[in-house]
Amino acid sequence: MSHTTPTADTVEAPVRRAGLVKILGVLGMLGGVVLIVGGLVVWSIVSGQLRAENITVPEDAAAFQGQTVAGPFTAYVQADIIQHHALDASGGKTYAQLDKDDPVRATMMNASFLRASLFTSVVSFGVAAFAMGVGILSIIFGFAIHRLASAPVVVRRSAVTSG
Repeated sequence: MSHTTPTADTVEAPVRRAGLVKILGVLGMLGGVVLIVGGLVVWSIVSGQLRAENITVPEDAAAFQGQTVAGPFTAYVQADIIQHHALDASGGKTYAQLDKDDPVRATMMNASFLRASLFTSVVSFGVAAFAMGVGILSIIFGFAIHRLASAPVVVRRSAVTSG
């Protein structure tokens, strides 16, 4: 008759070296910090540049009436109301639909340039927010990778059979 002797679980250091994995975890966390700081810097610069233009959202805008354009939502609303005013001035025609000698064409062209600039700032805010979000995820994943690489390994030995 065979006899089985149970053994206790033991905690052992990993057989493989986890140094590189730990370094990658730390690099992920550092990269996340860089992305967050970069996103904040870009957001601040774009906001400051918009604020310096001293643009106030008009009362007939869809939202944010009377506020200074300084963020993605106010920039979007301002671009929208510029389009509305330009189309009112042109009788509903776009720049391309106006005759080349129509004096309103210059107004439509300026409106298009202003809208493009405002939409560029909206995109910049979006990219900055995306960078900050990826930075947060990078910190979380880097921490998780570093933590997993540092965790001890539990080795379960099979029962020893004698007999």
